Amino acid sequence: MKEPAVSADPTQVLAFETDCHIFDGCGFPAPGLHSFLFEPIWGHQDDAVYFNKTMLLALLGSVIIIGFFWAAFRKPQVVPGKLQMVAEAGYDFIRRGIVYETIGKKEGEKYVPLIVSLFFFIWMMNLWSIIPVAQFPVTSIISYPLVLALIVYVLWVSLTFKRHGFVGAFKNFTGYNKELGAVLPLAMVIEFFSNLLVRPFTHAVRLFANMFAGHTLLLLFTIASWYLLNGIGIAYAGVSFIMVIVMTAFELFVQALQAYVFVLLTCTFIQGALAEHH
Repeated sequence: MKEPAVSADPTQVLAFETDCHIFDGCGFPAPGLHSFLFEPIWGHQDDAVYFNKTMLLALLGSVIIIGFFWAAFRKPQVVPGKLQMVAEAGYDFIRRGIVYETIGKKEGEKYVPLIVSLFFFIWMMNLWSIIPVAQFPVTSIISYPLVLALIVYVLWVSLTFKRHGFVGAFKNFTGYNKELGAVLPLAMVIEFFSNLLVRPFTHAVRLFANMFAGHTLLLLFTIASWYLLNGIGIAYAGVSFIMVIVMTAFELFVQALQAYVFVLLTCTFIQGALAEHH
């Protein structure tokens, strides 16, 4: 039985054995954790500093986003051209549809650049999943959503202390409400751990888990389409290929939705930090 190829091989473009088909005596090369591992392009896995495919995609994605907005706004026109119009529509959607609606215009204006940057960066990292050659969502590696969630977490905690002081922040984190009576101590402990420990974890995992699962499903149907392409299995390969198309279209929706949900929760956290505690 042939061993499935591992995408960690820097020369391997596909995540499966290209000469392995049903009825050829080789097993189905199912995707797994090996499909999310990549050998360093520069350096070694054991080195303190190295550079691999996901880092390259994150860097390229950042350059693309910065380049897009720079090209759109470097010479802004009163009557915008097509590129400026698209950039303004995206910026205005985040500003009005998310930031203003959640935080408010007065308090939220200063956070618009951060939220816009987060949205388009996450969206671009997700989009790599369906872009030929790249074909990998950067956010399916937990470290990337985790760092983004930690940035939001530090901002949220620092804003809470800055706005309310130590006592007010403590009440904010613990959901202090004397009307709860005897259950107040238990409720405060639960709220404390939920806000300060669970919240940043779930914020990161929500994005990571959706992109990890989506990429796994895309790999599964893509590999199955090729694996079944032999003899009578060709009919099943056609069905599997249709599922690839369907899952790709669905993934496009999920990629934008997850970027939207991440920044919406970010705005909710900021709003909670700025709100007066009652």
